[in-house]
Formats: sequence, C-alpha cells, structure tokens
Amino acid sequence: MGLVSKDDGWRLPDWLWQRIEPVLPALPAHPFGCHRPRVPDRDAMDAILLVLRTGLQWNALNATGICSSSSAHRRFQEWEQAGVFHEIWRQGLLDYDTVVGIDWAWLAADGAMTKAPLACRGSRGTSSTDRGCAA
Repeated sequence: MGLVSKDDGWRLPDWLWQRIEPVLPALPAHPFGCHRPRVPDRDAMDAILLVLRTGLQWNALNATGICSSSSAHRRFQEWEQAGVFHEIWRQGLLDYDTVVGIDWAWLAADGAMTKAPLACRGSRGTSSTDRGCAA
C-alpha cells in the first residue's frame, strides 16, 4: 500500500473531484494501440497535490504508494500544458466571486517589482554600498 493510507485527509474529496474531472483533457491515443494502462487520473491528481502542498520531492512519491513519481510528473506536465491548473484556478475565482465577492476596484491593473531603469545613472561605485544616490 505504501506510506499513505486511503483516509489520510490529503486526498481530494468526491465533490471536488467531480468539479475537476471534466476539466481534464481526453486520454491521448497510444501510437501502437495498446500499452500499459495509465494511472487513474484521480490518483495522479492526489499525488501532484501532495507534492505541491508539502514540498515533497517527486521521487519520494514512490514510497507513498499513491502513484509513481514518473507517472505523476508526466501527468503534471501534460495537464500544465493543457491549461488544466489555470482553468481550475479560474473556476475557483469565479465561485469565490459568486459566494463571497471579489472587490475588483481594490486591485491594481498594472505594476512592477523591479528597480527603476535609470535610477542613479551617474553613480558608479565599486560595491553596491558606494552607489547611493543623493537626493
């Protein structure tokens, strides 16, 4: 079974899985028509969310028994490329806005967290503490 039991409190509840499952892309066709069966989507999502919530290394998933690390990481990359996580986030925001409400007037439409490009242009010291600008 692994280190994680079925009732560990970390698995997706049924109501949430019913909301996420329709967002997932259709299974890709295998080029040869047959292959080893894929890990169930729900197990892969449980493993991905465990990694994201705990900071667990991908390779440590093998010991949990939820899903192999390679399967979980491969599915994470597939779903990220397909925009699954973006859509889950979008739907969550819409639901939150419906239930609680988002004060859109409070939000900034644009912003930057970088240094001003021409700040202290003439100041060139040998270390960062020598580059102080005079007011």
